[in-house]
Amino acid sequence: MVAGTETTTSLVECVMAEIMQRRRNVMERVQEELAQIVGPNNIVEESHLSKLKYLDATIKETTRLHPVVPLLVPRSPSKTCTNPSEFNPERFLGHEGMDKYDFKENNLKYFPFGAGIRLCPGVPLAEKTQMYILASLLHSFDWNLPKGDQEHDFSDKFCVTLRKRKPLVAIPSQKVA
Repeated sequence: MVAGTETTTSLVECVMAEIMQRRRNVMERVQEELAQIVGPNNIVEESHLSKLKYLDATIKETTRLHPVVPLLVPRSPSKTCTNPSEFNPERFLGHEGMDKYDFKENNLKYFPFGAGIRLCPGVPLAEKTQMYILASLLHSFDWNLPKGDQEHDFSDKFCVTLRKRKPLVAIPSQKVA
């Protein structure tokens, strides 16, 4: 249970750090998607989660760049990659075979939680929890780094999961309608 909650909070921290520091346009696009699907005066519900494609792509891109579990088998690409370190959620949108991921060895293009018999048993819960937390945070507030803290430290420290060496400090503000 502890590993499950720790990986979820680590991923939420990484997503928020990426979109606040490096990619404000990604945050704006996620918030636009939330406004369209959830509505400006509603709260996020579980029924909305499957419709939030850009938020899902943002989470997948974050797990690609910032794996939360350090003990998975190292991976290397099978063909030449361009810009693999660039944060780009669009790589998970609109490409054939990339719109649906399962973790049962049918599609091994993306497997941040292991695959097959080594698959993390908490994947279904983690996917919904991560989506729900991030959707709720981004739908309800605008987020910024503290003044003068424009460069978040993305270095990790080794624990059961990878944690940020310096925890993220995020400042919420009321969304402008």
